Amino acid sequence: MHKLVGEALDTVLTLKPLVANVTHCEIIVAPPFTALKLVADRLESSNIQVAAQDVCEVSEFGARTGEVNAAMLRDVGCRYVIIGHSERRQYYGETNERINQKIMAALDGQLTPIVCVGETLQEREAGREHAVVQTQLWEGLSRLTVDTLPRIIIAYEPVWAIGTGKTATPEVAQAMHAFIRRILAEQFSPSVAERVRILYGGSVKPDNIKQLMREADIDGALVGGASLKAESFAQIVHYNR
Repeated sequence: MHKLVGEALDTVLTLKPLVANVTHCEIIVAPPFTALKLVADRLESSNIQVAAQDVCEVSEFGARTGEVNAAMLRDVGCRYVIIGHSERRQYYGETNERINQKIMAALDGQLTPIVCVGETLQEREAGREHAVVQTQLWEGLSRLTVDTLPRIIIAYEPVWAIGTGKTATPEVAQAMHAFIRRILAEQFSPSVAERVRILYGGSVKPDNIKQLMREADIDGALVGGASLKAESFAQIVHYNR
């Protein structure tokens, strides 16, 4: 819940020339609902795609006051949507079942879901991080198949490393990413699991992105606070310089 429409436009218009020549990765921004249409219009024909921060689990139009479905998001220029972010789980009680419903609705609406998983500090300190993430994957992806799994992106968010002063080392992040890929291989197939992109989303900054991206199973980043300024986000995009 950052940026009024004008601020969002200023951010992406500053970002656009800074990353105009990038071909080594996909670039996606996820402004608030109020700015989606104008941001997407200004980024049309650029190499920056647009994501929504959430989607309704019901695809049909109807009496769902306050909700936005996948067709509406496509209509304003979105091609991606974040689903199951830790803040949605924490503040709005989103369950793995609801997240599964949202994934299916997004896929039906031709959106690419960016599905977030991750454990809290209490869960990690209790030694439950693997069990928590495994359950999120098993239940959250339960209706996917070997054909539909490659159409999603996974984002690992160690909730304990977001705004707490604690950080996950690249080795710790890699270990969980490898675990996630192993679970996907068991749940679906090894070859399909290799095709799924797994992003890291725990306090990614310009000064740690290069180390993170050296790890074998870290395929990209879900950037939080550092994406609010075009310059720092562009530095992250250009991690390979």
